[in-house]
Amino acid sequence: MISMEGIQNPDQVSPKNEPYVYYVRDEPLMQAALYVFTLINKHGKSILLAKGNSIPSAVAIANIIVEKMLNRVCTVEHITLDSENIYGKKMLSSIEILLVRK
Repeated sequence: MISMEGIQNPDQVSPKNEPYVYYVRDEPLMQAALYVFTLINKHGKSILLAKGNSIPSAVAIANIIVEKMLNRVCTVEHITLDSENIYGKKMLSSIEILLVRK
């Protein structure tokens, strides 16, 4: 599960103190893609985490990185999809995309 409640600055806080995790929020795609680009160059990998309406943005960021910025240098290692039942009525989907530099 991905828990983003109570996080003031999701760019710097990550589970297990992993500095290469990026929480996708409602922000410009190219700005987010450049931030993920720097994470991959610094750590060799990056994990994109998103919930709900941010999932298409996470997929778009991954596509920008893999197909445009780091073509033939970066790949998608794995994608994890999950859903959780909120208040017994609504389902909230989440995604985790792992990008790895070759």
